[in-house]
Amino acid sequence: MNLIGLTRADLAALLVEMGEKPFRAKQLWHWIYFRGATSFDQMSTLSKGLRCRLADTHSLERPRVTREQTSTDGTRKWLMAFSDNREAEAVHIPEEDRGAVCVSSQVGCTLTCRFCHTGTQMLVRNLEVAEIVGQFMVARDSYGEWPTPTDETRLLSNVVLMGMGEPLFNFDNVARAVSILTDGEGLALSRRRITLSTSGVVPMIERCGHEMGVNLAVSLHAATDAVRSEIMPINRKYPLDQLMAALRSYPGLSNARRITLEYVMLKGVNDSPADARALIDLVRGLPCKVNLIPFNPWPGAPYECSSMRTIQRFADQLADAGLTAPIRMPRGRDILAACGQLRSDSRRERLVGYRARLATLSPEARAAAEAEHARRPARTVAEARTESGAASAG
Repeated sequence: MNLIGLTRADLAALLVEMGEKPFRAKQLWHWIYFRGATSFDQMSTLSKGLRCRLADTHSLERPRVTREQTSTDGTRKWLMAFSDNREAEAVHIPEEDRGAVCVSSQVGCTLTCRFCHTGTQMLVRNLEVAEIVGQFMVARDSYGEWPTPTDETRLLSNVVLMGMGEPLFNFDNVARAVSILTDGEGLALSRRRITLSTSGVVPMIERCGHEMGVNLAVSLHAATDAVRSEIMPINRKYPLDQLMAALRSYPGLSNARRITLEYVMLKGVNDSPADARALIDLVRGLPCKVNLIPFNPWPGAPYECSSMRTIQRFADQLADAGLTAPIRMPRGRDILAACGQLRSDSRRERLVGYRARLATLSPEARAAAEAEHARRPARTVAEARTESGAASAG
């Protein structure tokens, strides 16, 4: 059993079953989440006997990093494998006074947003609590940020649930992960330092505010149902009138704590002055800011990015109406770490590399290699289709 991802109550119950006092759970929690221990041998405040018994039957398993890349702009990306060899990516985006770790909540995605490469991969499975929290812990490992900094000097100051997947479709695991991330005696992130991004799962938005109390970001990307339904099919189930009603009643919403609306700029699709006027009317009276995001292309993408002149004109139109509308310049494009680019390149490279290696082998060796490949955990049909399409596009 992996101890990472268990609640305090779970740890206490486990130790009682082992004949230990419940207060040992607090010590164990401290070592796991405050000091970042990767081995029970490091836990010097626990008796040697308890450490041995824990090591015999339990683990402190983090996701396994299979590739780490650093962009020219300082963005860092990790491809992480889980115990079943499924993979997801996490990204650290450094700023002058803070740094956000973008974590995934699913392997693949159940949605099919047309501007997002992750959306071309159908859902494989939800990530478990340990796998979500583990992504942040791996980032801490990478930067050597243990024990948990107790002041404002920490490099990894924020978490954004904006990676692969729709967090509100994995609500229970995400909520438990948030409770671990925000525990003051462990990873100690403020709820105001955590942002959850949703495509607009209307029935779960109010529950998110009540149970998690985190900042909310919404992938809006269009101000009319016609356009939004075309690029985000979820809008057909939860159209804009329902979405906006849910946002206006989000618990804790105020001018001091606004909702972030993400708006990717697609040439000729959602970037006209009329689109800007529709957006202004749509959000009137809602405490919010609008992040304008230049579209990040990927092989076979059906859209192009709006010109910077068009994006600036759009931003100025929103600003003239009193809206906060910064242009969020892409980070990590050179390592495919920007918004909507996660995972695709790594899978394409391995598929192309595998085929290239086969071509160098004798017929007998090729047959043996293909037989070995066939014995590995099966991919979903969606993964196979995505890999094949990415390789062809490249």
